[in-house]
Amino acid sequence: MKNINIAKEFSETPLGRFADDSLYNGTTFRESFLRPALDANSKVAVVIDGVEGYGSSFLEEAFGGLVRKGYYTSGQLAEKLEIRFEDVDFSVYRDLIWKYINEAKMESKS
Repeated sequence: MKNINIAKEFSETPLGRFADDSLYNGTTFRESFLRPALDANSKVAVVIDGVEGYGSSFLEEAFGGLVRKGYYTSGQLAEKLEIRFEDVDFSVYRDLIWKYINEAKMESKS
C-alpha cells in the first residue's frame, strides 16, 4: 500500500482548486501525487491531518476530480483509496472527500 501524507509530502497549507489560486492547489495534488499513486498501486492511503485545514475547492478538485475527469469511478475509489487521520477533528474532511467522490459526475467530452 502506498501512503501519501499531505502535510509532509505536499503542503501544510493546501488551498484552492487551480494553480491561479495557490501553489498547493487541488489540481496539482491530484495530478502530481494522488493520481500517479492510484495508477501505480492497488491501494493508496492518504493521511489528511497535520494541515491547517481544507477548503471545499481543494477537496472537490483533488478527490472529486478523479471521477469528474474520468480517471476512476466512485466504486473503484472505494476499493483503492483510504483516508486516514489521527486527529478526530479531521473526520469531517474524510466525510467531505467521500461526498465529493460520490457526487462527482464524469465531464462530457464535447
